[in-house]
Amino acid sequence: MDADQLANRVAHEMLAAEGTGPSWGIEIEEAREGYVRLRMTLRDDMLNGHGIAHGGMVFSLADTAFAYVCNGGNERTVAAQANIVFLDAAKAGETLIAEAEEISRVGRSGVTRVTVRASDGRPIAEFTGYSRTIGGAIVEV
Repeated sequence: MDADQLANRVAHEMLAAEGTGPSWGIEIEEAREGYVRLRMTLRDDMLNGHGIAHGGMVFSLADTAFAYVCNGGNERTVAAQANIVFLDAAKAGETLIAEAEEISRVGRSGVTRVTVRASDGRPIAEFTGYSRTIGGAIVEV
């Protein structure tokens, strides 16, 4: 199994093992070493009081993509810190696409950038996650 196949397997097994991703309808479009692309269609129960995507839902989609990238090497890794800038609003029925790419990794620390866009290409948010590897395999190989 090469690095891309391993990253894909890790992402799919992580999604299957969590409660949040499946309940929110998160789908993996692509997962390979250092890169993940996810999608999630916004429902009415994902909106805030203004009738737009709740910031926590946008953050959660980005955070999920970040997690799959960080753990793609099959070594347990968690968030040390993350920040997000919200750029535009999204409404129920719109599909959000999160593309995550590992920017750097040194020792046990890493930086991943995630861009969240609407399916029409409109930028919704930019997320930067800082990770820390804690060790241990996620899947048996």
